[in-house]
Amino acid sequence: MPPHPPPNFERCFAFTLGREGGFVNDSRDPGGATNQGISLRYARSLGRVVDLDHDGDVDEADIRLVTPGVARTLYRADFWRAVGGDGLPGPLGLAAFDSAVLCGSPRAARWLQAAVGAAQDGKVGPLTLQAAARTDLRQAIADLLILRTDYLRGLRPFPTFGRGWLRRIHLLDMAARAWAAEVDAL
Repeated sequence: MPPHPPPNFERCFAFTLGREGGFVNDSRDPGGATNQGISLRYARSLGRVVDLDHDGDVDEADIRLVTPGVARTLYRADFWRAVGGDGLPGPLGLAAFDSAVLCGSPRAARWLQAAVGAAQDGKVGPLTLQAAARTDLRQAIADLLILRTDYLRGLRPFPTFGRGWLRRIHLLDMAARAWAAEVDAL
């Protein structure tokens, strides 16, 4: 990773981290204990990388120790890179990245590919990035967010968390559209 991540990553990271917040452990959330958007389920999939208290086990105590700096490192490595963030127009990168953090990288990558008209293999590469560069930016963002909304509406915990998820999508849409307007103004 470069010592100073590109400005698009920092802008996207700030948006997403601002929606994730601090430690929560809601029994209705299948992700388990979560802090800064890093869930216990996700942390366990990484193994000792997130054994922050160095006790040989990834557990709730480790999640409590996740800082924004730890989240930044994990977000960039596992979510930003998976959606090809460095190669995407900033506003589309925001929509894809935030979707990856909330819903998983492979799923967000497929949504991105569908939104830009690329083959949906869940692996963002040169063909996806070329399609993204040629796409109608606002339409691609809208299409990606429709796919995300449809997915979330189908989840069992939607009655519990749906209002917050839909609010986040609304805020994401507004932020991405405002960013697209800035790009147009250049």
